[in-house]
Amino acid sequence: MRYISSMGTSGLRERKKARTREAILREAFRLFRERGYNATTIDQIAEAAEISPATFFRYFPTKEDLVTFDRFPPLIEALQVQPPGDPVAVLRGAFRTAFASLTAEEIAAGHAREVFAATVPELLAANLCRSPGLLRELSEIVADRAGCGADDPRIRNVAGAVFGVVAMVWLQWAQDPDMDGPAEIDRALAHLESGLSL
Repeated sequence: MRYISSMGTSGLRERKKARTREAILREAFRLFRERGYNATTIDQIAEAAEISPATFFRYFPTKEDLVTFDRFPPLIEALQVQPPGDPVAVLRGAFRTAFASLTAEEIAAGHAREVFAATVPELLAANLCRSPGLLRELSEIVADRAGCGADDPRIRNVAGAVFGVVAMVWLQWAQDPDMDGPAEIDRALAHLESGLSL
């Protein structure tokens, strides 16, 4: 019984942390829309989310971290359960699985984050600086699924092609909120998988 109780407490704690994180993100993006990214301060975000600035920093080391990323957990988790196969097909399957695991609200929040990342020069530069770490992690998983080494030039080429295609769709999606981003990414990767024939 003590074990069950401790597990329940742990689960409750994780849910509370998730709610706090979502509150920070929700209020931050509301303020960004109302005041602009550069004019919004961490103190204002913390006050709106009803937390202290110290609590904010436990979730996000900087304001920039609200709209930049060095990992995409849903995609990494989806890649890890894909069956072995052609690297483009593996990555396409992972994107489909990752998007299917997200709620409509989570996808909308991700889209809002991408709009800021694509339109605020400092954030665009920050994401470019962080992307090699994400690509390296994903390439290692894809290489394992393909049965070759992560330093194989073919893995580099596939990763570059896939994420180049996805980046182009994300940029278009940032400018066109009515686009069905996940569906368009899947269509784009299907085109890549077919050899990019016109």
